[in-house]
Amino acid sequence: MTKLLNRRAFKDTRGEAESFRRRAFVGFALILLGLGALVGRYWFLQVRHHDEFALRSVNNSVKPRALPPTRGLIYDRNGVLLADNVPAFRLEVVPDKIQNMNTMLAELGQVVPLDSDDLDAFRKQLKQTRHFDSVPLKMRLSEDDIDRFAVNRWRFPGVDVVPYLTRRYTMGPLFAHVVGYVSRIDANDLDDLDPDVYKGTTHIGRTGVERSYEDMLHGKPGYELDEVNADGRIQRVLSVDPPTPGKNIYLSIDSRIQKAAQDAFEGRPGAAVAIDPRNGQVLAMVSVPTFDPNLFVNGISTADYKSLNTDSDKPLISRALRAAYPPGSTIKPFMALAGLEYGVRRPEDSVVSTGVFYIPGQARGYRDDQRYGAGVVNLYKAIYASVNTYFYKLALDLGIDRVSDFMGSYGFGHPSGVDIPGEVPGILPSRAWKAKHSPKEPSWYPGETVIAGIGQGYWEVTTMQLAHALATFAGRGVPYAPRAVMATADVGKSPLPLANPPSGPSLIKNAKDWEAVNEGMQMVIYSNDPLSTGAGVKLGDGFPYRIAGKSGTAERFSRTSDAYNENKNTAYLAARHRAWFEAFTPAEDPRIAVAVVLEAGAWGAKDAGPIARKILDAWLAAQGGAVPPNRPLPEPMPATSVAPEDTPQSDMPAPDTSSPTPDASSPAPDSSSAGDGTP
Repeated sequence: MTKLLNRRAFKDTRGEAESFRRRAFVGFALILLGLGALVGRYWFLQVRHHDEFALRSVNNSVKPRALPPTRGLIYDRNGVLLADNVPAFRLEVVPDKIQNMNTMLAELGQVVPLDSDDLDAFRKQLKQTRHFDSVPLKMRLSEDDIDRFAVNRWRFPGVDVVPYLTRRYTMGPLFAHVVGYVSRIDANDLDDLDPDVYKGTTHIGRTGVERSYEDMLHGKPGYELDEVNADGRIQRVLSVDPPTPGKNIYLSIDSRIQKAAQDAFEGRPGAAVAIDPRNGQVLAMVSVPTFDPNLFVNGISTADYKSLNTDSDKPLISRALRAAYPPGSTIKPFMALAGLEYGVRRPEDSVVSTGVFYIPGQARGYRDDQRYGAGVVNLYKAIYASVNTYFYKLALDLGIDRVSDFMGSYGFGHPSGVDIPGEVPGILPSRAWKAKHSPKEPSWYPGETVIAGIGQGYWEVTTMQLAHALATFAGRGVPYAPRAVMATADVGKSPLPLANPPSGPSLIKNAKDWEAVNEGMQMVIYSNDPLSTGAGVKLGDGFPYRIAGKSGTAERFSRTSDAYNENKNTAYLAARHRAWFEAFTPAEDPRIAVAVVLEAGAWGAKDAGPIARKILDAWLAAQGGAVPPNRPLPEPMPATSVAPEDTPQSDMPAPDTSSPTPDASSPAPDSSSAGDGTP
């Protein structure tokens, strides 16, 4: 009963009210605290950090875009355009806007054709690019490609058609090995390139002048602030910091001479280089066969690259810079000059050529070009008849050390320094070179000196090296580094010549030495002596300038049988020989020096000589045909003894009557020159 009464007791309203007040106070305090935090946060965002968050808000609708610079143009010396920029369109993808890349590519490929080369290049660059940067997917869209994509664009957010300028080589294969080409920047390039300089740029110079003058041609990028919508489409341009275009470049090469030189080869593998001796400017540089550089600009197809790379004639190799051959008799004028400059020979000094030369104390013989010899030979006849015996003995008298030192001063054995990349150094025979490359047999032997004297043995030179050496000689010994670029120009301004001062004083000590060798080289062209290597070729006929020249027919293989002497078939000889010819004109005051090599030519004068003449003809036409006064060719100085004038001679080398096995003091193979006579 008591328990029932306690349950019916009155409520404690005062206590409940007090409890409510406490709870209300706590709740109100919490509300005030939350309101204070809200006000504080509002002040933090709207007052203290207003500028920062206002900028972030603007950035949600403003997108910076890199503006790649316009690549500089390339012209020949007369202003003929060689490398142009033409409008084109490409597909670009922003990776962070793509949910499933593989699905998107598969669906896009049904709208715009994407081959395996496009996809491989895209995936490779995708790995090296930030996800919010655009990545090129397909270059050079056709009008049909653009139309099909425009209809289906809504299906592919993050993919867009972008206009750009692409490189076009207007003369295609004619300047492929000189101008070179640009190609797409790939993943391997990104580690080496400055991202600030190449922001937005998709191509870079790969070969030739495009590569060596990349810094001048590229320019500097600019930037643009665009207002974009939610889809990333540009609504308006807010501000522009324009890019700085690359400089235009003017080559020293004349496209008319270049074309004449290439046509003269008639598709036969070889190379030709023409240089102005007065300043080192390259007037022509040809490598045959060649290729179309436009194939590489936006990514060469696998099939095209395989075709070029597997071609037996190797059209991708610049034979003027990267192919080195034995120079044969083209070095004989330099050997003759060395003899004069060292005081070992005078122009009138003579030797007797019997057809075979023997090193004193040795049984092995070294052949002359003339089977029965050329009789008594002085410097002039040694040059115009290309008499090996004269140069065998001269090389022995000079010694290999003086020979290598002298030849090295004219640029043999190291790159010429031409402003086109990829040049090989060649080989200049010397004790040091052999010791480095033949550690098992480092000793130098007299037999190696003998064959080095006629441009055989270890010798290897490029066409550019020989042209450079010849231009140095033609310029009376004043050396200039070869230059293919002669001027640059900012857009809208006149070209400014690039300085190319002489790289040193004249290499010739006595002007009469130069004149003597020059006269001997003129006799190669004009002498009526049947022994002259130019006899019957008539390379000087009808040309108003006096020409000085020298042929070279370098053997590719040692003679191991009598087949060489017995076989006069031109195709057989061409397969065994490299045919060279070097020339400069006017002989009195040279303005052009030319070196030509045919990889397969029976004789230097007969096969390579006409190519050199056509280059000179083109040069003459480019000058307007103006000619300087001619001067008569002096008669050669007589030898110190009289030789029979009715000595029988042959254009084939004399049979080797000496022991076929070289002795210990002369282990070099019998690789004497095939000579320069014409059949």
